[in-house]
Amino acid sequence: MGHLLSKNGYRLKKRTCKLHHRKKKKRNCFLQGPCMLCFIVHANSNGIEDDSYRYETGVNGGTHCLGNGAGGISVPGIGGVDISAAAASKLAGRYVALTSPEGCAKFLLSPRELAVWEGQGRSLLSTVPAKLIPPPAIFRTAVVSVTVPIPVPVPGCTSDYTEMVCKRKCSEVQRCTPCKQPRCAFPVSEGGLENGLGGGGGGGGGEASCNAGTGHCHLPHCPLPSSSTSSSSSSSSCSSPADGCCGLALHADSSQSSDSTACCLTHHDDGQGRGSEAGDALSINHLPSSILLKVLAHLTVKERCLCASLVCKYWRDLCLDFQFWKQIDLSGLQQVNDDLLVKIASRRQNVTEINISDCRGVQDHGVCSLASHCPGLQKYTAYRCKQLGDLSLSALATHCPLLVKVHVGNQDKLTDEALKKLGEHCSELKDIHLGQCYSITDEGMVALAKGCPKLQRIYMQENKLVTDRSVQAVAEHCPELQFVGFMGCPVTSQGVIHLTGLRNLSILDLRHISELNNETVMEVVRKCRNLSSLNLCLNWSINDRCVEIIAKEGRSLKELYLVSCKITDHALIAIGQYSSTIETVDAGWCKDITDQGATQIAQSSKSLRYLGLMRCDKVNEETVERLVVQYPHIVFSTVMQDCKRTLERAYQMGWSPSTSNAS
Repeated sequence: MGHLLSKNGYRLKKRTCKLHHRKKKKRNCFLQGPCMLCFIVHANSNGIEDDSYRYETGVNGGTHCLGNGAGGISVPGIGGVDISAAAASKLAGRYVALTSPEGCAKFLLSPRELAVWEGQGRSLLSTVPAKLIPPPAIFRTAVVSVTVPIPVPVPGCTSDYTEMVCKRKCSEVQRCTPCKQPRCAFPVSEGGLENGLGGGGGGGGGEASCNAGTGHCHLPHCPLPSSSTSSSSSSSSCSSPADGCCGLALHADSSQSSDSTACCLTHHDDGQGRGSEAGDALSINHLPSSILLKVLAHLTVKERCLCASLVCKYWRDLCLDFQFWKQIDLSGLQQVNDDLLVKIASRRQNVTEINISDCRGVQDHGVCSLASHCPGLQKYTAYRCKQLGDLSLSALATHCPLLVKVHVGNQDKLTDEALKKLGEHCSELKDIHLGQCYSITDEGMVALAKGCPKLQRIYMQENKLVTDRSVQAVAEHCPELQFVGFMGCPVTSQGVIHLTGLRNLSILDLRHISELNNETVMEVVRKCRNLSSLNLCLNWSINDRCVEIIAKEGRSLKELYLVSCKITDHALIAIGQYSSTIETVDAGWCKDITDQGATQIAQSSKSLRYLGLMRCDKVNEETVERLVVQYPHIVFSTVMQDCKRTLERAYQMGWSPSTSNAS
């Protein structure tokens, strides 16, 4: 609480530095102000010498003690004053008996200081409790278990100010903050170790540990501030970091005591600095921002907004980086509503991709606001948003002409008007998903196909109003199509045959086409040389002959799905004999498949990696077990085999039957 760490003095210095136009007033203290606690003005006087003369004449009868007597102890560094242990005990007893501030002042201050106090600060000092004023440093010796505060030389100050030490410096009001402090560790000379630690209990040194090998002394933690106002001279707790450290150097000479004290006074701040530097060195915030952005990129939008952005302001700024808000995935978040979309649109106008699938709180108004503020939007996904209609999709088509992907499956309110807007404004559209949009008809599909000639992927599912006319329009106006799906749509072979003109077609989904004949399928396979995946599930018209032609003509075919088709073992045997590219065959729910077909295709096919035999009841499980052992590179899918793989994955993830029973 003294001048050296006085906050008031520090603030006063800052204030005088800032206000250059004001004339600096002459201060009596080298830190530009008296002690703000006791208002004692210390001048460069012989106050301590006067005190020493008074104490020496009063206690020793006018005889000076210049050295260590038989029962005395030398206290260096306090103005060169020496006093015996008995005299110090008497003076301490007199001090404890004092009750009034005036009495303490007369006891502690020199005549010159007392005159200054009586003239300037008496009324202020009278408000300070007398017990807050500690015993004089001259009789705080090892006999009464009180440490001696050593004045610390301040860099930049002359020796004239070495005696300007506040007499309240060692009061029990601590300067250290109530936090866990590091242990003091500083080098000491051999003489210091011998003199300072040889006394054992002197100056509280009994709690300290010393490593003579390394030459470092480790002090106990600085205690927390005490709320007690007792000024008992027998207290062994340090009232400041300086007192706790200086107590070890009680018997050292003046130079060693001053050096050790200076080290201890600054070690608290140095220890904290080194600890903070060590913590900062291990901080993730020292990584370059580009690396932190890479790390945060692996988090979802929800994790970034609700977790990472709350760590610190720096992480919040990183989470708001524009690259995270170019592609926004809000799928499944029921908290998302129109207001949130409006905020995103108003603050992040560089959004290029957004996914609001299953967001039931979003209405057409929110999507329209997003579209008007984000003209660079390229990918829009909104599965199962049944509350959205033509207004939202029309606004996207009008304001976002760069759209390349639109997935709006399972939206009952969409009609041909929205598709016409897309065909009118979005000529760059390449990928569209309109599955289970039951109000869409051939009129809208024709307008879309004519206006979007760059379409590469189109998927329709159970669109009951989409017929062969739509298939023909798509095949004629979109020559770059690579993925075509018309699952469950009322199309026939007359419409599918138009797909033979698509030279880039690689994936064809014709599941559950009621009027699909074998000849049409074979023709499509012959003409579409880049076809790699063909899905013919749920078509009872597909037979062994059709599969044989597919195996022979499909030079690039890798995946063939024949679930619930009218095929037998001959189809599987033909695939094994004629195809060198097919890797995946799914023949589940084909009741006529037996052990012979499964064994033959496994033996003859060199490219096969997956064989689906789910619910092929004529295939014995023992046969499958034998094939699993003989052909480990092939995955056989049956009910039992899938259950075993599921259990294996569960065991690998740490699951056990005991934990399942306990839960």
